[in-house]
Amino acid sequence: MKKIPYGRQNITQDDIDAVISVLKSDFLTQGPSIKLFEDAFAEYVGSKFAIAVSNGTAALHLCTLAMNLNPGDKVITTPITFVASANCVRYCGGEVVFADIDSESYLLDINNVRALLEKDINKEIKGIIPVNFAGRVVDLEDFRKLANEFGCWIIEDACHSPGGYFINCQNEKVTSGSGRYADLSIFSFHPVKHIASGEGGMITTNDELLYQKILNLRTHGIQQSSDKKEEDHGIWYYEMQELGYNYRLTDFQAALGLSQLKRATYGLEKRKEIVKFYEESFKGKAFIKQLPGYVEGHAYHLYVIEVIEKRKELVDYLRQQNIFVQIHYIPAHLMPYYKKFGWKKGDLPVSEFYYKNCISLPIFPTLTIEERRFIVEQINKFYAK
Repeated sequence: MKKIPYGRQNITQDDIDAVISVLKSDFLTQGPSIKLFEDAFAEYVGSKFAIAVSNGTAALHLCTLAMNLNPGDKVITTPITFVASANCVRYCGGEVVFADIDSESYLLDINNVRALLEKDINKEIKGIIPVNFAGRVVDLEDFRKLANEFGCWIIEDACHSPGGYFINCQNEKVTSGSGRYADLSIFSFHPVKHIASGEGGMITTNDELLYQKILNLRTHGIQQSSDKKEEDHGIWYYEMQELGYNYRLTDFQAALGLSQLKRATYGLEKRKEIVKFYEESFKGKAFIKQLPGYVEGHAYHLYVIEVIEKRKELVDYLRQQNIFVQIHYIPAHLMPYYKKFGWKKGDLPVSEFYYKNCISLPIFPTLTIEERRFIVEQINKFYAK
């Protein structure tokens, strides 16, 4: 069996043709493909505005800047995520406050977040960054009520969940990134994600002031609009009005992303098909502590199971069979960098217990039926020994 990674991009001839078309055009960057991609993505998630950026981490950084996060300010997030979800706070000199996860959904536990906010008598916590882990969308309606109660903003880390949604109290589908409850939402277009552009990211919002601020920060803080400049020396004149960054996406990346977006719905359906296969195949297996189950609105970037024992041995065995499973994630609060701030083992017991047992199985739209069966057979074989 050929190598089976946990995630893989799917590049079609349409994707290749889209990139070649841009390479032959007048613009490789800062051209028309960027706006086309932004507009199409905003329509896909149902937001008013979308801003394409160089990667998901840049998106997070720009969002924390836009929310005026200052040195010493505190922000709550989950430890079960890629470290970028927390690092963006540190980029601004803020303090990361990790809250434990819910043992069933693996999402940020709102009760733990409330407890932290209630203890924050000096009102140092300014924001919350919930993460749609594995593709399951956080109930942002409840988080919005909590955030409003304590005067916090919300940045939705939606890197795992384009096309996902949750159901609100009015029985409405609320799409990940729609901006209905979050101030800002961010996405990643890394190759293992639903939509691949090599590297790349997107910020969505319904707030025009935040939109305009992020546009400015994305390009060195430079303003070129004549009605927003302090002076005007001529058609060449521009002003750097604040300290910004070069977090732009290229046009050929945007063209690839736009081409991929056109079949995003198909890719999501294939992921759901794979989940249903795994769920049926592993039902009732004694070596599995918990299956994620089929959840409405889940975008299934990852398919995570929790095994009872021998997780490391299973990972080693599967790699010998060319099945490259992954672990998502090492709790961020136990990274050496964050331990320097006082975080230690035992602080977040649910997250730490989850980490000891979790394993992400391969899931991507082009995973064949033969490959799926082989993965299940090898896991069954390992635990039958």
